[in-house]
Amino acid sequence: MDKERLLELVEKKQYVQLKNELSLMNEVDIAEFLDPLDPNTTLLIFRMLPKDLAVEVFAHFSPEQQSSIVHSATDKELSHILEELFFDDMIDMIEEMPANLVKKILKNSNPEERQLINQFLKYPVDSAGSIMTIEYVDLKKDMTVREAMDHIRETGLTKETIYTCYVTDSNRILEGIVSLRELVVSDEDLRLADIMEDEVIYVNTHDDRETVGNLFIKYGFMALPVVDNENRLTGIITFDDILDVIEQEATEDFQIMAAMAPSEERYIDTKVIDLAKQRIPWLLVLMIGATITGRIISNFENLLSRLVVLTAFIPMLMDTGGNSGNQSSTLVIRGLATGDIELEDKWNILWKEFRIGIISGLILGSVNFLKNMLIDRVGLLVSLTVSITLVVCVIVAKIIGSMLPLGAKKLKLDPAIMAGPLITTLVDAITLTIYFAMATFLLKL
Repeated sequence: MDKERLLELVEKKQYVQLKNELSLMNEVDIAEFLDPLDPNTTLLIFRMLPKDLAVEVFAHFSPEQQSSIVHSATDKELSHILEELFFDDMIDMIEEMPANLVKKILKNSNPEERQLINQFLKYPVDSAGSIMTIEYVDLKKDMTVREAMDHIRETGLTKETIYTCYVTDSNRILEGIVSLRELVVSDEDLRLADIMEDEVIYVNTHDDRETVGNLFIKYGFMALPVVDNENRLTGIITFDDILDVIEQEATEDFQIMAAMAPSEERYIDTKVIDLAKQRIPWLLVLMIGATITGRIISNFENLLSRLVVLTAFIPMLMDTGGNSGNQSSTLVIRGLATGDIELEDKWNILWKEFRIGIISGLILGSVNFLKNMLIDRVGLLVSLTVSITLVVCVIVAKIIGSMLPLGAKKLKLDPAIMAGPLITTLVDAITLTIYFAMATFLLKL
């Protein structure tokens, strides 16, 4: 995509040439090109596009762009967009729009669509039902392969995917699946009951979408059926939709791990005041937590005043303890997110992190002891105090960092809460307590 060339055509208002060049491009690239343009220019170019291409481009617009188009579109234009959009894309769009635009969309939908839209909007935001599509190929097990292929040819163009077809009974109970590959290579007179796979992995409409994402990662599915509590096929989730979910979940975890309230808005589009609101509550919590560290130091002022050199090692001990805890918590949080780690693994994780802590602590403590003796020359007892504290703190930090995310999972909280800033604040307090207790015991202060 020669963006400079396209922008030049926009500036010179050579719209016929621009239309011809855009018509040869991929819809994703067109949406990306239109994104930074002002709303009026975007709407003008959007209206020039061939109708089918315009709908595909619309599906890749940001929620803000979609709202702008819907707001400005005529009823006829909007009806065409709604007719051609895949149903799950329409639901995603509606969920992001203000109420007045939702009313306009519903007004331009047919009664059946309107009923389905209202049904979908009732599913919890993070559920499988909220991201599924109803555009799938359903077959009956008494069909022959020839009949199934004829049905796919007749209806396939309006479906999100045809590579996996779903076999249901008259009550929409999911009975099995059959792949297009299996249909193509099978004898035309065979019945689907003879070739379908009846051991089907599926999810419920109210299952968490993160669980769905883990199933896609584990099995490498192209699509996954979604059923209700009566095992009736309600829809399917395709891999392109779950990729968006995985990205959103990863972004949310990063935000929580950085001590921010999660938000689905793009950083560039978010107001400064909103970004501040997302960050201040956690910063307040961590600031109050840090006062505990300050209180511990103040309680040992007499000890520090009698041997001031101990103060110089506080930052190193706190940083090493915090970093050790963060390493463990990051790996465990990631393992829980991908399904590699389960709550049942807690004792195995505890034993493993304990051994890692011992090895890491002994190496760090030994290096620190030699540094203190040969370079800093602070004396044997002080060097021992600092080094032993370092070993103990690394072991404790590894254990805390690995166990807190599991504890959060057990309490049905997001394990990402127990990440960086919170682990560091907690480990800092424990490190100082161990350090001053060790100094009191070894140095007889």
